Amino acid sequence: MIAARDAEAFSAAGGPIGAVLCHGFTGMPGSMRPWAEALAAAGHTVSVPLLPGHGTRWQDANETTWEQWYAELERAVDAVRAQCTHTFVMGLSMGGTLVMRLAEQRGDQIAGVVVVNGSLFTTRKDAKLLPLLRRVVPSLPPVGNDIKKPGVTEPAYDRVPVRAAYQLSKLWSVTNAELARITQPILVMTSRDDHVVEPENSERLMTASGSTDKQQIWLEDSFHVATLDNDLPVIIEQSLAFMQAHT
Repeated sequence: MIAARDAEAFSAAGGPIGAVLCHGFTGMPGSMRPWAEALAAAGHTVSVPLLPGHGTRWQDANETTWEQWYAELERAVDAVRAQCTHTFVMGLSMGGTLVMRLAEQRGDQIAGVVVVNGSLFTTRKDAKLLPLLRRVVPSLPPVGNDIKKPGVTEPAYDRVPVRAAYQLSKLWSVTNAELARITQPILVMTSRDDHVVEPENSERLMTASGSTDKQQIWLEDSFHVATLDNDLPVIIEQSLAFMQAHT
């Protein structure tokens, strides 16, 4: 059962430094909330949008496109920018892909980019079948809840919506094509043991992004959903330091 609180967008008014945090594929704002609340407690303006087709039923995700997810992220970013002098974008998994795409498009409107286990591709062989599978299979077994910390459950769908997964593959394509346009400072945090997104995704971002100010930090005690895992304190500490260093 998904808690209503986890499926709700989160926002907190704060100072002139803002951050927009984006959840991942089949996930919801609850996976980002502890991180968001920590940034807000430090005095920052924070927003965590709910992406279309998420936080309800997996069937709803199959009726959405990556462009709709991206538009909701843009809306949240514009709302924070209207209140703040500096706006950072931060994302987990597919949320990382979306903030990469936004950084490619928005240039110096974005003060910096923080990505936790961001996805740009997958080596799973069944992913190549998505163009066909999306026409015949509505869903596949879930990818959520890859968490090392005992007793913690990720708020996410219990199935992978296949048409939505195909949309994610299209988002990967457009984002990979323009990684060199990411010129903002970038902080990449990568779980060494990730059963959903291969760490090589982070390596591609570090190599292909156009930023001259980029840093990778390895998360040694978390699986994929590191924002709810043992390394959450590291994510909070490093992102706060990153924001301070770039304002």
